[in-house]
Amino acid sequence: MGELADMRVVNLWKRFAREEVLKGVTLDFAKGQITVVLGPSGCGKSILLKHLVGLLRPDRGEVWFGPTRIDAMPERELGIVRRQIGFLFQQSALFDSLSVRENIAFPLREHGLEDEGRIEARIMRVLSLVGLEETRDQMPSELSGGQRKRVALARAVVLEPRVVLYDEPTTGLDPIRAEVINELILKLADALGVTSIVVTHDLVSAFRIADRMVLLHGGRVALEGTPAEFKATTDPVAGQFLRGEVSAEELAKIRRHGDHVGAERP
Repeated sequence: MGELADMRVVNLWKRFAREEVLKGVTLDFAKGQITVVLGPSGCGKSILLKHLVGLLRPDRGEVWFGPTRIDAMPERELGIVRRQIGFLFQQSALFDSLSVRENIAFPLREHGLEDEGRIEARIMRVLSLVGLEETRDQMPSELSGGQRKRVALARAVVLEPRVVLYDEPTTGLDPIRAEVINELILKLADALGVTSIVVTHDLVSAFRIADRMVLLHGGRVALEGTPAEFKATTDPVAGQFLRGEVSAEELAKIRRHGDHVGAERP
C-alpha cells in the first residue's frame, strides 16, 4: 500500500443471492483528498462504502485502514477503527426523539466521554462548522431537509475522525441547498484535514468538490482520474454515463423486467 493512502480496498468481491455486485474492485483513497465515487444505480457504490466502515464483510478481498487490515477484524476491535471514520448517511439518520444537541452528543457518550463541559464544547464547535449553532435545542422535525443533513454532518465529525464517508450527500436537496453541502464538504476537508470519500450520482456536485473521481460500472472500476481527465475521457462507458445516456445493458434489464411483470399479469 502507498504511504499516502488512508484507506484502500484490494480485489473486493461481494455477491447478494445470484447478483455479483462488486467484482474485484481495487482502489486507494489518498490521505487528505476528496475522492468521489460515481456510477449508475446498482453499480455497488453504497455497498463499497459499507465495506469501508465494516458494515459489510467481503466475500473475497481486503479492506485496509492505514496500515491495518480491517475486513476480518473482530467486531470489538472494529469499533476502535469506526471511531476514526465519520459516516453521513443518505437519509441523515437523526434520532427523531432527540434534540440537535442530544443527537450530536450521542456518539460522544457512546464512546465514553462523560465530561459535560467537553461534550458541550465539541457540540458547539461542530455546529459552528456547519453554521447551525442556533438550532442546538431544536428537534429534527423542526428543521428543513438541508438543515437535517448539516446536523447529521456535524454528528459525523464530532469524534474528530480521520476519514469521512458521504452516501449521496445532496440527494433530495434543491440546487441551492446542495451547493451548501458541497461547500461544507470542502470546508471540512480543509479545516479538519480529513480524507473524504463521497458516493454520488450528482455530476454537478462531483465536479465541484472532487480531487479525484472513480466511475464504477457493472461492479468494476471503469475509470479513475482527476475531474479534468474525466471531462477529456474518450472511454465509451464513462462518456455514456457523463452524458446521462442509458446503456444497452440497462435497457435490456428494463425490458426483461417488463416482460417478466407482463407475463405475471392475469
